[in-house]
Amino acid sequence: VRIPGEAYSFEAVPVTIDAHDALNGGVGANFQILIFISVAEFCCAKKVFEWNSLETAGDYGLSGLFPRDEAGQKAMRLKELKNGRLAMVAFGGAITQAAITRHPFPWLY
Repeated sequence: VRIPGEAYSFEAVPVTIDAHDALNGGVGANFQILIFISVAEFCCAKKVFEWNSLETAGDYGLSGLFPRDEAGQKAMRLKELKNGRLAMVAFGGAITQAAITRHPFPWLY
């Protein structure tokens, strides 16, 4: 995602970990991002407010992409869960490396 404006360019904020502080400046781009994400989440949060719903969390009606048998669907859900966990660990590693080394993106060292 690229925020328009010279103040948010790669030249103005060369170190990735400092981008958070730059976006919290006078304009408050982080606040705008938070509002837009909140609106999108609120529109899709039916499952959060219906605790007794029979729908499965994360099921957006793309069942045509799943295998037809129950065992295949269970295996695919497990693969997706592991993929999400791996992505969270990778993101945490990237942020940790950026905080420790203070090098700009891409983190090659």
